[in-house]
Amino acid sequence: MSPPTRSKGLEAVYQRAVDNSTIIVVTAIPLIAAAVVAVARHRPEEMASWLHDLRPVHLFLSCFLPAAAAVVYLMLRPRAVYLVDYAGFRTPHTCRIPFASFLEHAKQHPALNERSVRFMTRLLERSGLGEETCLPPAHHYVGTHEYCTLDAARAEFELVAFSAIDDLLAKTGISPDAVDVLIVNCSLFCPVPSLVDMIVNKYKLRGDVRSMQLSGMGCSAGLVAVGLARNLLQVAPHGAHALVVSTETITPNYYLGTERAMLLPNCLFRIGGAAALLSTSPAKARFRLKHVVRTLTGAQDSSYWCVYQEEDTEGHRGINLNKDLMNIAGDSLKANITAIAPLVLPAREQLMFAFSFVAGKVLNRRVKPYIPDFRTAFEHFCIHAGGRAVIDELQRSLNLSDEQVEASRMTLHRFGNTSSSSLWYELAYMEAKGRMRKGDRVWMIGFGSGFKCNSAAWECIEPARNADGPWATSIHKYPVDIPDVLKH
Repeated sequence: MSPPTRSKGLEAVYQRAVDNSTIIVVTAIPLIAAAVVAVARHRPEEMASWLHDLRPVHLFLSCFLPAAAAVVYLMLRPRAVYLVDYAGFRTPHTCRIPFASFLEHAKQHPALNERSVRFMTRLLERSGLGEETCLPPAHHYVGTHEYCTLDAARAEFELVAFSAIDDLLAKTGISPDAVDVLIVNCSLFCPVPSLVDMIVNKYKLRGDVRSMQLSGMGCSAGLVAVGLARNLLQVAPHGAHALVVSTETITPNYYLGTERAMLLPNCLFRIGGAAALLSTSPAKARFRLKHVVRTLTGAQDSSYWCVYQEEDTEGHRGINLNKDLMNIAGDSLKANITAIAPLVLPAREQLMFAFSFVAGKVLNRRVKPYIPDFRTAFEHFCIHAGGRAVIDELQRSLNLSDEQVEASRMTLHRFGNTSSSSLWYELAYMEAKGRMRKGDRVWMIGFGSGFKCNSAAWECIEPARNADGPWATSIHKYPVDIPDVLKH
């Protein structure tokens, strides 16, 4: 082994020892105490005689084996992953789309009849969206479908992604050369060259950067990307950085038909995106990633088909949201709760949950399942702002207060459904309101096509010092009252 290689190996072992110093101390103190007690029970002459009888090989093994076991444990134990910082795209005022403008544009579309416009009007009034949500520039032209070109879609991605990355790099002081892993998730826009290549070219990233793009995974893909970044950082050098960009490009996905289930995305989805920087170094970190739990129910046909991209009878392509979506989302949430509960809940809640689960199996589900009180495990909840019905269902299922879902409702009202990036807007809302404290725990919950329910648990290390983010110009207006039916 060459001196540089040996030095790097020793440095890695030393860094693992530093990262796990608490565990080492907690484990070592009882063992040392036990050894001292055992020695104290024998007279000095007995100890001297015992040591004299030992062979050199015994002394070697008694020292080498514990040391080797400790080194192997430190090398194999997963590294802690930290969120250095994040940044959300600040939607420009010029992209604002009030209800009246949205509906006026819809009326000018030759394929949309009066019945479809009335449906979209009722949907918007009950959607929970406000009058300041934004759409990409192409959607502000009358005859929207004529301007939804490939160039316009690329321009939207560049506007959103580059703006968020610029803000993130400025906040963290990290150079683009320090990025070791790049992950982009965008479900419905997959150009050639890829979105990852666009970022690499823009910021002139290194040639050995590990880059990948996730597509078709829906609104929960942001947490999938976080989990993937965590795994890649485990095999990267200590202190490596992973850049995760989450967005959904709206421009090329404007549905031109009249199927009601496929008109829903037109009304709910809005422009938005976020960039997050993760690392295995705690230096300058603001959150620690505790857990990522993914549950996929796609083996069931009903789950697989509930969010489906297809063409209608007229050949217009869009996303069909099945009427059973909320029931499927509820089942997926239960599966995710079952997986994450043992990792985060206190002992009492775990016992209650386990008893209810076993009783339900034994008594053939005649026992009402016990829903754990996750308020004992988390101080803050980021629920995907997919729509008012999604937030209502999770608030009811998890028995959350209005304040605990406030960030989700206000994000939906101000930004609309920004797909996978909505969770970062919600986290930014909590911080802009000054509610985050050191040691607070955050639960992010996302839903996506497939059907998936994914979770991430974070622990705050350093709250934001100001509200300089996507809420900078509007946080003083929130929270607002959102009526069941908004008249405009």
